[in-house]
Amino acid sequence: MHTFNKMFPHLTITHIEKLDKGWSNDSKYILRDDENRKYLIRLSDLDQKDKKMREYDLIQKCFAAGIPVQKPIAHGETDCHYYLLLEWIEGDEATDRLPRLPEAEQYKLGVEAGKNLWKMHQINLEQPEETWESKATRKIHRKISMYNECDYKYEKGHLFLEYIETHRHLLKNRRQVLHHGDYHVGNMIIDADHGFHIIDFNRHDIGEPWEEFNRIVWSAQVSPAFASGQVDGYFKNGVPDDFWQLLLLYICANTLSSLPWGIPFGRAQIEIFMKQAREVLGWHDDMQSVMPSWYRHPS
Repeated sequence: MHTFNKMFPHLTITHIEKLDKGWSNDSKYILRDDENRKYLIRLSDLDQKDKKMREYDLIQKCFAAGIPVQKPIAHGETDCHYYLLLEWIEGDEATDRLPRLPEAEQYKLGVEAGKNLWKMHQINLEQPEETWESKATRKIHRKISMYNECDYKYEKGHLFLEYIETHRHLLKNRRQVLHHGDYHVGNMIIDADHGFHIIDFNRHDIGEPWEEFNRIVWSAQVSPAFASGQVDGYFKNGVPDDFWQLLLLYICANTLSSLPWGIPFGRAQIEIFMKQAREVLGWHDDMQSVMPSWYRHPS
Protein backbone atom coordinates (compact mmCIF):
# COMPACT_ATOMS: atom_id res chain seq x y z
CA MET A 1 0.00 0.00 0.00
CA HIS A 2 2.75 2.42 0.98
CA THR A 3 4.62 1.82 -2.28
CA PHE A 4 1.61 2.63 -4.47
CA ASN A 5 0.66 5.68 -2.41
CA LYS A 6 4.22 6.91 -2.82
CA MET A 7 3.99 6.34 -6.59
CA PHE A 8 0.56 7.97 -6.90
CA PRO A 9 0.10 10.38 -3.97
CA HIS A 10 -2.81 12.13 -5.71
CA LEU A 11 -4.88 8.91 -5.76
CA THR A 12 -4.85 7.97 -2.05
CA ILE A 13 -4.94 4.21 -2.56
CA THR A 14 -6.98 2.44 0.13
CA HIS A 15 -7.16 -1.13 -1.20
CA ILE A 16 -4.91 -3.41 -3.28
CA GLU A 17 -5.86 -6.74 -4.85
CA LYS A 18 -3.45 -8.96 -6.79
CA LEU A 19 -4.76 -10.10 -10.18
CA ASP A 20 -3.50 -13.50 -11.30
CA LYS A 21 -5.46 -13.90 -14.55
CA GLY A 22 -3.73 -13.90 -17.93
CA TRP A 23 -0.63 -15.35 -19.57
CA SER A 24 1.72 -12.36 -19.50
CA ASN A 25 4.74 -12.06 -17.21
CA ASP A 26 3.48 -8.72 -15.86
CA SER A 27 2.52 -8.44 -12.21
CA LYS A 28 -0.98 -6.99 -12.06
CA TYR A 29 -2.90 -5.33 -9.23
CA ILE A 30 -6.31 -3.74 -8.88
CA LEU A 31 -6.07 -0.50 -6.93
CA ARG A 32 -8.97 1.31 -5.26
CA ASP A 33 -8.78 4.92 -4.08
CA ASP A 34 -10.62 6.77 -1.32
CA GLU A 35 -13.40 7.72 -3.75
CA ASN A 36 -13.96 4.05 -4.69
CA ARG A 37 -12.46 4.46 -8.17
CA LYS A 38 -10.59 1.41 -9.45
CA TYR A 39 -7.42 1.16 -11.51
CA LEU A 40 -5.28 -1.58 -13.01
CA ILE A 41 -1.52 -1.34 -12.64
CA ARG A 42 0.79 -3.57 -14.68
CA LEU A 43 4.39 -3.95 -13.50
CA SER A 44 7.03 -5.21 -15.94
CA ASP A 45 10.77 -5.79 -15.71
CA LEU A 46 12.76 -2.71 -16.71
CA ASP A 47 14.21 -4.51 -19.73
CA GLN A 48 10.67 -4.33 -21.14
CA LYS A 49 10.59 -0.53 -20.88
CA ASP A 50 10.66 0.26 -24.62
CA LYS A 51 7.97 -2.29 -25.39
CA LYS A 52 5.79 -1.03 -22.55
CA MET A 53 6.16 2.57 -23.68
CA ARG A 54 4.94 1.52 -27.13
CA GLU A 55 2.06 -0.36 -25.51
CA TYR A 56 0.99 2.71 -23.55
CA ASP A 57 1.31 4.85 -26.68
CA LEU A 58 -0.97 2.48 -28.61
CA ILE A 59 -3.57 2.50 -25.81
CA GLN A 60 -3.45 6.31 -25.83
CA LYS A 61 -3.97 6.43 -29.59
CA CYS A 62 -6.87 3.99 -29.39
CA PHE A 63 -8.48 5.95 -26.57
CA ALA A 64 -8.09 9.21 -28.54
CA ALA A 65 -9.68 7.52 -31.58
CA GLY A 66 -12.77 6.60 -29.55
CA ILE A 67 -11.96 2.90 -29.40
CA PRO A 68 -13.36 1.39 -26.15
CA VAL A 69 -10.12 0.64 -24.29
CA GLN A 70 -9.09 1.27 -20.70
CA LYS A 71 -8.40 4.95 -20.12
CA PRO A 72 -4.62 5.44 -19.80
CA ILE A 73 -3.70 7.27 -16.59
CA ALA A 74 0.10 7.17 -16.22
CA HIS A 75 3.25 5.21 -17.01
CA GLY A 76 6.85 5.34 -15.90
CA GLU A 77 9.73 3.75 -14.00
CA THR A 78 9.87 2.61 -10.41
CA ASP A 79 13.01 1.30 -8.68
CA CYS A 80 12.91 -2.04 -10.51
CA HIS A 81 9.82 -2.01 -12.74
CA TYR A 82 8.13 -0.15 -15.54
CA TYR A 83 4.47 0.44 -14.85
CA LEU A 84 1.30 1.17 -16.79
CA LEU A 85 -1.63 2.59 -14.81
CA LEU A 86 -5.02 2.20 -16.49
CA GLU A 87 -8.60 2.80 -15.50
CA TRP A 88 -10.31 -0.43 -14.40
CA ILE A 89 -13.26 -1.63 -16.47
CA GLU A 90 -16.02 -3.37 -14.52
CA GLY A 91 -17.69 -6.27 -16.28
CA ASP A 92 -17.39 -9.89 -17.36
CA GLU A 93 -14.89 -11.46 -19.70
CA ALA A 94 -16.63 -11.95 -23.05
CA THR A 95 -15.69 -15.65 -22.92
CA ASP A 96 -18.00 -16.06 -19.93
CA ARG A 97 -20.73 -13.58 -20.85
CA LEU A 98 -21.38 -14.29 -24.53
CA PRO A 99 -22.87 -17.80 -24.14
CA ARG A 100 -25.50 -16.36 -21.79
CA LEU A 101 -26.68 -13.77 -24.33
CA PRO A 102 -29.15 -14.22 -27.21
CA GLU A 103 -27.42 -15.11 -30.46
CA ALA A 104 -28.49 -11.82 -32.06
CA GLU A 105 -26.78 -9.91 -29.23
CA GLN A 106 -23.65 -12.04 -29.62
CA TYR A 107 -23.53 -11.15 -33.32
CA LYS A 108 -24.11 -7.46 -32.58
CA LEU A 109 -21.20 -7.38 -30.13
CA GLY A 110 -19.06 -9.16 -32.70
CA VAL A 111 -19.87 -6.47 -35.26
CA GLU A 112 -18.75 -3.88 -32.71
CA ALA A 113 -15.49 -5.80 -32.17
CA GLY A 114 -14.89 -5.84 -35.91
CA LYS A 115 -15.60 -2.15 -36.39
CA ASN A 116 -13.27 -1.20 -33.56
CA LEU A 117 -10.52 -3.44 -34.91
CA TRP A 118 -10.86 -1.75 -38.31
CA LYS A 119 -10.65 1.63 -36.59
CA MET A 120 -7.48 0.54 -34.77
CA HIS A 121 -5.92 -0.48 -38.07
CA GLN A 122 -6.48 3.03 -39.45
CA ILE A 123 -4.13 4.62 -36.88
CA ASN A 124 -1.31 6.25 -38.80
CA LEU A 125 1.85 4.14 -39.11
CA GLU A 126 4.97 4.67 -41.19
CA GLN A 127 5.52 1.45 -43.10
CA PRO A 128 8.44 -0.65 -41.75
CA GLU A 129 11.51 -1.16 -43.93
CA GLU A 130 11.09 -4.94 -43.87
CA THR A 131 8.27 -6.15 -46.12
CA TRP A 132 5.44 -8.16 -44.70
CA GLU A 133 6.35 -11.11 -46.92
CA SER A 134 9.85 -11.21 -45.40
CA LYS A 135 8.68 -10.77 -41.81
CA ALA A 136 5.80 -13.25 -42.07
CA THR A 137 7.92 -15.88 -43.83
CA ARG A 138 10.44 -15.70 -41.01
CA LYS A 139 7.68 -16.07 -38.40
CA ILE A 140 6.11 -19.00 -40.24
CA HIS A 141 9.47 -20.78 -40.58
CA ARG A 142 9.98 -20.43 -36.83
CA LYS A 143 6.54 -21.86 -36.10
CA ILE A 144 7.08 -24.81 -38.44
CA SER A 145 10.44 -25.49 -36.81
CA MET A 146 8.83 -25.42 -33.36
CA TYR A 147 6.28 -28.01 -34.52
CA ASN A 148 8.84 -30.23 -36.27
CA GLU A 149 11.02 -30.31 -33.15
CA CYS A 150 8.06 -31.03 -30.87
CA ASP A 151 7.61 -34.53 -29.40
CA TYR A 152 3.86 -34.32 -30.01
CA LYS A 153 2.18 -34.21 -33.42
CA TYR A 154 -1.35 -33.62 -34.69
CA GLU A 155 -3.06 -36.59 -36.30
CA LYS A 156 -3.44 -34.65 -39.56
CA GLY A 157 -0.65 -32.15 -39.02
CA HIS A 158 0.53 -32.56 -42.61
CA LEU A 159 -2.61 -30.75 -43.82
CA PHE A 160 -1.57 -27.57 -42.01
CA LEU A 161 1.95 -27.79 -43.47
CA GLU A 162 0.69 -28.44 -47.00
CA TYR A 163 -1.73 -25.52 -46.89
CA ILE A 164 1.04 -23.15 -45.79
CA GLU A 165 3.35 -24.26 -48.59
CA THR A 166 0.73 -23.78 -51.30
CA HIS A 167 -0.47 -20.36 -50.10
CA ARG A 168 2.73 -18.48 -49.21
CA HIS A 169 2.30 -16.30 -52.30
CA LEU A 170 -0.58 -14.51 -50.55
CA LEU A 171 1.95 -12.75 -48.30
CA LYS A 172 3.25 -10.55 -51.12
CA ASN A 173 2.58 -6.81 -51.28
CA ARG A 174 0.66 -6.45 -48.02
CA ARG A 175 0.59 -3.26 -45.95
CA GLN A 176 1.27 -3.28 -42.21
CA VAL A 177 -0.66 -1.72 -39.31
CA LEU A 178 -0.57 -1.46 -35.54
CA HIS A 179 -1.82 -4.70 -33.94
CA HIS A 180 -3.51 -5.39 -30.64
CA GLY A 181 -1.73 -8.72 -30.98
CA ASP A 182 -4.16 -10.99 -29.13
CA TYR A 183 -7.60 -9.99 -30.33
CA HIS A 184 -10.14 -12.53 -29.09
CA VAL A 185 -12.97 -12.86 -26.57
CA GLY A 186 -10.55 -13.57 -23.70
CA ASN A 187 -9.31 -9.99 -23.99
CA MET A 188 -12.70 -8.33 -24.24
CA ILE A 189 -15.03 -7.18 -21.47
CA ILE A 190 -18.81 -6.83 -21.59
CA ASP A 191 -20.20 -4.51 -18.93
CA ALA A 192 -23.58 -4.58 -17.21
CA ASP A 193 -25.15 -2.51 -19.99
CA HIS A 194 -23.76 -4.84 -22.68
CA GLY A 195 -21.08 -2.27 -23.48
CA PHE A 196 -18.01 -3.68 -25.24
CA HIS A 197 -14.40 -3.03 -24.13
CA ILE A 198 -10.95 -4.15 -25.33
CA ILE A 199 -8.21 -4.95 -22.82
CA ASP A 200 -4.66 -6.36 -22.62
CA PHE A 201 -2.40 -4.94 -25.31
CA ASN A 202 0.56 -6.88 -23.89
CA ARG A 203 1.19 -8.71 -27.20
CA HIS A 204 0.91 -5.62 -29.40
CA ASP A 205 3.01 -5.55 -32.55
CA ILE A 206 3.03 -4.45 -36.18
CA GLY A 207 1.76 -6.69 -38.94
CA GLU A 208 -0.58 -7.28 -41.85
CA PRO A 209 -4.17 -6.29 -40.97
CA TRP A 210 -5.82 -9.65 -41.56
CA GLU A 211 -3.24 -11.47 -39.44
CA GLU A 212 -5.00 -9.82 -36.47
CA PHE A 213 -7.83 -12.33 -37.02
CA ASN A 214 -5.56 -15.31 -36.32
CA ARG A 215 -6.97 -15.64 -32.78
CA ILE A 216 -10.56 -15.78 -34.03
CA VAL A 217 -10.56 -19.54 -33.49
CA TRP A 218 -10.84 -18.87 -29.74
CA SER A 219 -13.81 -16.58 -30.34
CA ALA A 220 -15.49 -19.02 -32.74
CA GLN A 221 -15.23 -21.81 -30.15
CA VAL A 222 -17.11 -19.64 -27.65
CA SER A 223 -19.55 -17.94 -30.03
CA PRO A 224 -19.73 -18.53 -33.79
CA ALA A 225 -22.21 -15.63 -33.95
CA PHE A 226 -19.70 -13.23 -32.34
CA ALA A 227 -16.87 -14.40 -34.62
CA SER A 228 -19.12 -13.99 -37.67
CA GLY A 229 -20.10 -10.51 -36.53
CA GLN A 230 -16.45 -9.55 -36.07
CA VAL A 231 -15.69 -10.41 -39.69
CA ASP A 232 -18.80 -8.64 -41.00
CA GLY A 233 -18.19 -5.57 -38.85
CA TYR A 234 -14.60 -5.23 -40.00
CA PHE A 235 -15.44 -5.53 -43.68
CA LYS A 236 -18.83 -3.81 -43.53
CA ASN A 237 -20.48 -6.98 -44.88
CA GLY A 238 -18.21 -7.07 -47.94
CA VAL A 239 -15.68 -9.80 -47.09
CA PRO A 240 -12.98 -10.13 -49.79
CA ASP A 241 -12.55 -13.62 -51.25
CA ASP A 242 -8.84 -13.74 -50.49
CA PHE A 243 -9.43 -12.90 -46.81
CA TRP A 244 -10.41 -16.47 -45.99
CA GLN A 245 -7.44 -17.90 -47.88
CA LEU A 246 -4.93 -15.68 -46.13
CA LEU A 247 -6.58 -16.06 -42.73
CA LEU A 248 -6.37 -19.84 -43.00
CA LEU A 249 -2.64 -19.52 -43.73
CA TYR A 250 -2.17 -17.59 -40.48
CA ILE A 251 -4.36 -20.02 -38.53
CA CYS A 252 -2.41 -23.00 -39.85
CA ALA A 253 0.89 -21.45 -38.71
CA ASN A 254 -0.53 -20.56 -35.30
CA THR A 255 -2.00 -24.04 -34.84
CA LEU A 256 1.38 -25.64 -35.50
CA SER A 257 3.23 -23.49 -32.95
CA SER A 258 0.48 -23.74 -30.31
CA LEU A 259 1.29 -27.36 -29.55
CA PRO A 260 4.97 -26.90 -28.60
CA TRP A 261 4.09 -23.64 -26.84
CA GLY A 262 1.61 -25.47 -24.63
CA ILE A 263 3.90 -28.32 -23.52
CA PRO A 264 5.39 -26.52 -20.46
CA PHE A 265 1.85 -25.97 -19.15
CA GLY A 266 1.06 -29.67 -18.93
CA ARG A 267 -1.07 -32.35 -20.49
CA ALA A 268 -4.34 -30.46 -20.09
CA GLN A 269 -3.06 -27.59 -22.24
CA ILE A 270 -1.76 -30.04 -24.85
CA GLU A 271 -5.22 -31.61 -25.06
CA ILE A 272 -6.78 -28.15 -25.53
CA PHE A 273 -4.60 -27.52 -28.58
CA MET A 274 -5.14 -31.05 -29.93
CA LYS A 275 -8.89 -30.46 -29.72
CA GLN A 276 -8.58 -27.04 -31.32
CA ALA A 277 -6.60 -28.48 -34.26
CA ARG A 278 -9.36 -31.05 -34.84
CA GLU A 279 -11.95 -28.27 -34.73
CA VAL A 280 -10.04 -26.14 -37.24
CA LEU A 281 -9.82 -29.09 -39.64
CA GLY A 282 -13.51 -29.77 -39.11
CA TRP A 283 -14.47 -26.16 -39.82
CA HIS A 284 -12.45 -26.28 -43.04
CA ASP A 285 -13.36 -29.83 -44.15
CA ASP A 286 -9.72 -30.98 -43.95
CA MET A 287 -8.60 -27.88 -45.88
CA GLN A 288 -11.09 -28.41 -48.71
CA SER A 289 -12.96 -25.22 -47.75
CA VAL A 290 -11.24 -21.93 -46.94
CA MET A 291 -14.43 -20.42 -45.49
CA PRO A 292 -15.00 -21.94 -42.03
CA SER A 293 -18.31 -23.62 -41.27
CA TRP A 294 -18.76 -21.43 -38.17
CA TYR A 295 -19.16 -18.33 -40.34
CA ARG A 296 -22.79 -17.42 -40.92
CA HIS A 297 -25.02 -14.39 -41.11
CA PRO A 298 -27.77 -14.01 -38.51
CA SER A 299 -31.15 -15.41 -39.51
